[in-house]
Amino acid sequence: MTTFRGFEQADFDVFTIDGLDERMTELKSRVSPKLQAIAETVEPTVSSLAGDEMFVHVAKHARRKTNPPNDTWAALASNKRGYKKLPHFQIGMWESHVFVWFAVIYESPIKGDFARQLKNNKQEILSHIPDHFVWSKDHMKPETISHVDMENGQFDELVDRLENVKKAEILCGQTFDRHDERLQDGETFIKACEETFETVMSLYNLTKQIQN
Repeated sequence: MTTFRGFEQADFDVFTIDGLDERMTELKSRVSPKLQAIAETVEPTVSSLAGDEMFVHVAKHARRKTNPPNDTWAALASNKRGYKKLPHFQIGMWESHVFVWFAVIYESPIKGDFARQLKNNKQEILSHIPDHFVWSKDHMKPETISHVDMENGQFDELVDRLENVKKAEILCGQTFDRHDERLQDGETFIKACEETFETVMSLYNLTKQIQN
């Protein structure tokens, strides 16, 4: 297994390269191996916390024919064949930042049930998730919602959307600005990933109640 030694600014600059083939070449050689190394390193911890064996999936962007990807990621899910329909964990990056979070995205068949679980456990979730964490309603966009805003009324809006909108998603975790010093040290960032996943594991546990 490859050891992750940290991100460099050149890793983020890959997303400024013009052309699908040109950008994909650099993604595959420079960025994807680092994301895979991170995911493989944290997998034992995530599997232990989740009580499920987790498998690493690195984004291939295989469906893209014209536009180069603006972000990329590695996912951890309890199925070796795929992750998009399952509750899962992601480590990934945009040009501006790295994200580490738990995700239920639009392909998931349990979105409605999960939304109802979130409503039923609203106060516990709002008090458990730290204020410096963020949420997202669309993994295809870099914008996030601070947990403080979730406490101030955004939670209901996001969960209602998850329940009623076909393409809705919900993600929760941390983002790290590309200049954050923690990204430059492999051990420090791995620890930050594991701590993030430990915090959002309560959300994963709610999905296990649905599936069981």
